[in-house]
Amino acid sequence: MKKSLSIVLVLLLALLVTGCKESTSTADNFDLSQYEDGIYFATEDDFSERTGWKYVVTLEVSDGKITYVDWNGANVNGGRDKKTVDKDGDYNMVEFGGAQAEWYEQAEIAEANLLETQNPYAVTIDEDGKTDDLTGVSITVSEFFSLVEKALSNGPVGRGMYEDGTFYAEEDDYHNGYKYAVDLTVINGYIVAANWDGLPEEGDITKKQAAEEGTYGMVERGGAQSEWHEQAALAESHLLEVQDPTAIALSDSGVADEITGATITVDVFLELVAEALNN
Repeated sequence: MKKSLSIVLVLLLALLVTGCKESTSTADNFDLSQYEDGIYFATEDDFSERTGWKYVVTLEVSDGKITYVDWNGANVNGGRDKKTVDKDGDYNMVEFGGAQAEWYEQAEIAEANLLETQNPYAVTIDEDGKTDDLTGVSITVSEFFSLVEKALSNGPVGRGMYEDGTFYAEEDDYHNGYKYAVDLTVINGYIVAANWDGLPEEGDITKKQAAEEGTYGMVERGGAQSEWHEQAALAESHLLEVQDPTAIALSDSGVADEITGATITVDVFLELVAEALNN
């Protein structure tokens, strides 16, 4: 049963990430009545290299109307979603960026517009991804409306298998100077961000940072095909596709052959993911 559920989740997540063919709808010909009742969901393909965020949209259609919409973000480092970070006072777009309102407040205006117009094409967006149609909104909104379109094109997918929130687990002991930790973000029941890293026994440079800076040197010193942080990123991405850590097959040595390009052991990563989600 678990294997069958995992296969279904893989197919659903493939749709969420890749999307369907490009829509030809416009503000004038968009017809919401063609969409089934249910929960729709879509994420951006990648985390922004500049900000570390990727956007996520969840919406619900009932009786031919959009009755709920949530525009949120997940960070490459896992942890709290963007709205939570902002509401906790840790994003501070007003104080540090001179914005007229915080990000979540402007996002809520965009959401309210969609609930009012029932049409993701009703807002005119300029080449910078912004719009003059929404009073009080100066952030880019192109990602939001594009993800609404993508979610609708994907079709209803429902909720994922997990509770929403932040999930964390770490090893009890250090091994070779590090102990592994995972930080997950779940939105609409789906794992949308996973950060796997090694916490240092001494100092404050994590295993990822050491690998990125070239001081870990797994390629140069160990003859690996790529550095540790690059292979860890492949494992993280594969988890986002599969969703279920127990569905990833491991060799006796803890390697997952299905993760192309990764020869490092990932058994500890998957065990920590399962532990975090069960906490």
